[in-house]
Parts: sequence; C-alpha cells; structure tokens
Amino acid sequence: MDRELNEEELQDLYAWIDKIPLSRPKRHITRDFSDGVMAAEVVKYFLPKLVDLHNYIPANSTPQKLSNWNLLNRKVLSKLNFHVPEETVKRIVLSASGVIEPVLSALREKINKKLEHATDNTLDLEYFETRNHEKPLADIHQTEAKLLAQLEGEKMKKDEKSRLRNGSKPQHTVQFYTDMDPSLRMILQEKEQAVMALKETVEILQMKVNRLEHLVHLKDMRIEDLTRHLETYKAKG
Repeated sequence: MDRELNEEELQDLYAWIDKIPLSRPKRHITRDFSDGVMAAEVVKYFLPKLVDLHNYIPANSTPQKLSNWNLLNRKVLSKLNFHVPEETVKRIVLSASGVIEPVLSALREKINKKLEHATDNTLDLEYFETRNHEKPLADIHQTEAKLLAQLEGEKMKKDEKSRLRNGSKPQHTVQFYTDMDPSLRMILQEKEQAVMALKETVEILQMKVNRLEHLVHLKDMRIEDLTRHLETYKAKG
C-alpha cells in the first residue's frame, strides 16, 4: 500500500474510479477522498451490503474526517481483510499528494478478491443489480436464467440424494394385503399412482412459483437501482 504507482497504473486506477457513480464530482483525488466518504461509496458500489452510507458525513474538519476513516476501517475494510494504517489515514485527511492512490489500488484488489471468492450459494442479489446496472437488459435476463438453472440443478441433486437414501422403490401409502380382491387392489394402485402424479405436479408448480418470485424480486431490485441512479443524475443535473 505504500508502493508508489507508476503512470500506467495511475491511469488505470483513475479510469476505474471514473466508472463509479459517486455523490460528488471528481475534481482532485487527494481532496475528494480525504474525508473517507467517497471511499465508502466505492465499496458500496461493488459490495452494497457492507456499507451504510448515512454513517459517513462529508466534512472539512480534520476530526470528522478521521472519524469517517476510523469507522470505515473498523466496520467495512476489516471485512475485506484490509486496514489503512493510522499514519496513512492522517496523511490522507491532510490531502497529502500521492497517498490515496496506493490505498485505492490496494482497496480495488481487495474488492476484486472478495468478488472472486463469493460463493454461488450466497447469490448476492444486491451486488448483481448494482454491478450490472449499465449492462443491456438481455445480459441481465441471461444471468438471471443461469441463476435459476443453477438453483433448479441443486434442487434436482438434493432430490436425487433423497431418493437414494430412501431406496429406489416408490413408497406406497396403501398397504396391499395378499387376500385383497385383485380388481380392488388394481383400483387402489391406480388411485395411488394418480395421487403421486398429482404430488409431483404440485412440486413442479411450486418450483415455478419460486422461480417467478425470484424473478420478481430481481426485477424490483433492478427498478429500485435504476430509480436511485436516475435520482442521482437528476440531482447532479
């Protein structure tokens, strides 16, 4: 984090920052990030659940800037296995030249590492929505379909394991006695098969309902995200 970045690395970092919609115009990076608010917004953009932005107050005073950075270190960066040393924080707060860039570069690496190691089971939907807000809608639909296919595949695997544990033979709810009339036994067998078929149909329909609810949830979050960005752009305008 103390390593000085070369010109190519700096330009790459600035381009990365420029792609992130922040609450304030980016004018001078050392002053822009001195109070810690925009650093919190960077993490919020990629990992929304980690950051509560209302806890970070835009400030010109040194004590409030230090407070923001200390809170960011304690509440957010620690979850990324990252920490900005106290001496470095003091230099950032004082807008010392060349200090914030290595910190942001290291933060970028930690964020990317966190995203790479995010398990498929967690399915962080908030990240999915904010990360893809600039992607075409068709790409989002494709990603949603992959998520749903994965969920369905996992359910099928669980069902298969359950069947193997319970044995391959179907579990009959009716006990057939050897002295039962053959015609009655056949009728009961047909009824039981019909009931089992209906149960399977209900399970399939329930899976479809779950998928639709999941899609509705994704759409709602997408709408909220677009509305939030629209309000931000209107405020900037």
